[in-house]
Parts: sequence; structure tokens; C-alpha cells
Amino acid sequence: QVQLVESGGGLVQPGGSLRLSCAASGTFFSIFSIYAMGWYRQAPGQQRELVAGITTSGITNYADSVKGRFTISRDNAEKRVYLQMNSLKPEDTAVYYCNAYRATSLTKYDYWGQGTQVTVSS
Repeated sequence: QVQLVESGGGLVQPGGSLRLSCAASGTFFSIFSIYAMGWYRQAPGQQRELVAGITTSGITNYADSVKGRFTISRDNAEKRVYLQMNSLKPEDTAVYYCNAYRATSLTKYDYWGQGTQVTVSS
């Protein structure tokens, strides 16, 4: 059993902030720290895109469109990953998905949450 549950989405005015949270649970997440985590988003009619990622050692990367505005972090003890979003723009409107990924020499583990809607509008 594997579960990723996102929360924290909602409606916010341009320039506002939101903090998304993703909680991991289930047998495969008994050692959460071995998974690379990421936040993706998908706007209507567009492909899903990577917003931010964080490796098992805490190295982060961001899409150019969110650099300087979004911050990804993780709490391995709580089995959570966060996305702090500041200076939000209407073009940030999308469904945001949490992803957990791990690859071994034998197989890959790739899990997704159900998504949380973020709407930036005045």
C-alpha cells in the first residue's frame, strides 16, 4: 500500500502565497528518505511539467519559471515534502501533484498523489 496525499491548494490573489504539503504513507514509504521527491503541475490543455525536485541528499532544482519564488523542502522524519510558493502569478494556476521516485538496478518506483488545485486569480 502506497499513498501520497497533497494538501494546501486553493484560491489566491496574484502576488500571494501558498504552502503545499504532501504526506507519504504505506509500506513502501517506511524509509521515506530513500525517495527523490518532486512537485509537478498540469494546467488545462497542457502537459504535466516538473516544478521543483529534491534529492535524497537535499539537493534541489527548479523550473526556470518558478526560480526565486518557490522553495521545495522535505521532512524525512514526518515523511512530508513541502512547496512554498510566493509571488504567485495567474500562470501558476494548475493542479499540483506530488511525486516520489526511486530507481534501483532492478526496478523503478514511481508514485503520484491525486493532486491539489491551485488557482491564482483576482
